[in-house]
Amino acid sequence: MGGISGIQIIIGLIVGIFVLVYLILRTKIHAFPALIIAASVIGLIGGMSPSTGDINLAKSITTGFGNTLASIGLVIGFGVMMGRLLEVSGAAERMAYTFLKYLGRGKEEWALAATGYVISIPIFCDSGFVILTPLVKALSRRTKKSVLALGVALAAGLVATHSAVPPTPGPLAVAGIFKVDVGMVIISGLIFTIPITIAGVLYGKWLGKKIYQLPSEDGQSWIRPPYQSSQIAEEALPENGNLPSAFISFAPVVIPLILIFVNTLLTAMKINQLWARYLVFLGNPVIAVGIGLIIAIYGLAPKLSRSEVLKKMEEGVSSAGIIILITGAGGALGQVLRDSGVGNYVAQLIASSPLPPFLLPFFVATFVRLVQGSGTVAMITSASITALILANLSVNPIIAVQAANLGSLIYSYFNDSFFWVVNRFLGVDDIKEQTLTWSVPTTIAWGVSLIMLYIANAILS
Repeated sequence: MGGISGIQIIIGLIVGIFVLVYLILRTKIHAFPALIIAASVIGLIGGMSPSTGDINLAKSITTGFGNTLASIGLVIGFGVMMGRLLEVSGAAERMAYTFLKYLGRGKEEWALAATGYVISIPIFCDSGFVILTPLVKALSRRTKKSVLALGVALAAGLVATHSAVPPTPGPLAVAGIFKVDVGMVIISGLIFTIPITIAGVLYGKWLGKKIYQLPSEDGQSWIRPPYQSSQIAEEALPENGNLPSAFISFAPVVIPLILIFVNTLLTAMKINQLWARYLVFLGNPVIAVGIGLIIAIYGLAPKLSRSEVLKKMEEGVSSAGIIILITGAGGALGQVLRDSGVGNYVAQLIASSPLPPFLLPFFVATFVRLVQGSGTVAMITSASITALILANLSVNPIIAVQAANLGSLIYSYFNDSFFWVVNRFLGVDDIKEQTLTWSVPTTIAWGVSLIMLYIANAILS
């Protein structure tokens, strides 16, 4: 590797990224093989041996793929199974009614945002929005609040934790690539997403006055009467009598998070007593999320048959299979960047440039998100490209992880599936209004994230 020039390394990186973007945007090739192809291009042009020697391209790809999935593949599998059971059991609805009850009438936007904030930790934000849209419409009819105010608040809470808090697959994969403690990523993600969610609610309230839309009484169409102030309903919304209790609805999410927090705390305190070792074991993300899954199986699905429970869990795994593959491919790309020498060389260039290094993952994720639409792909690609580069620079790894996660929030539009879910379920058809409904609030979230990163870097660096 000693005879390879810096120019050759940079050319390999540029060509590889161009190939990746072109394959995703212009061909029928999926992001998973596109990442492997891009890794191969970077390695070959960068001077790696194709298949011989202790460090060769073929070995780097398989090693990176396997090592990445070894750390987070099981957590993703358990997490999506648990999320599917939360969906079909009505636990997500119960969480929403619980927040509505305790936050009080007149604060429906905050209740929906809080619900989205919690349920999107194990449930994909698309699914969470679909599940809770009937509640959004019912609240809009009763309170006379625009469905856009309520729907955007819900979506803001959903997308915030979906983008920053494990065991959602994207943030979990980024934590694995950066080799950062999952508990610390959860804690930092919950902190970062609070102002993001607040900004989303405030924007939703403003939008609800600008685009005042209500569902019709039969729920089959939409009406736009003159704006009227919201009403505080005297009677609570009728609930589905078959919903699980609030305790068992929250337990599969909250108990694993508590166990992971305890693991992180005891590890940081270096307590090595027997009881502490057992708690650290239970707080390992694989074990903790597995416990959450068991709680969901026996607490949320007691009336379902064995075959029905197995079917629902398999549905969850099938929806996350491609994410697991993309995560592994991202790890392969990162390993190639490490073994080819690209990471070290680019790190030296960044260290001598005016760009704050902690923003590199943020803007790489922003670029990838804009060109191909998937937030998860943007996070993983950014982490794969920048993890090794930042390892040799004075950047707090927690900030680097959240920079890669939150950079993916930028301007959701036509190539993002959640853009269409939000707009279609809220009955928004006009392109300008679709942009106001979801492209603008995600960009506000991106801007708030950038400010938060600067503040966090000033505190932690």
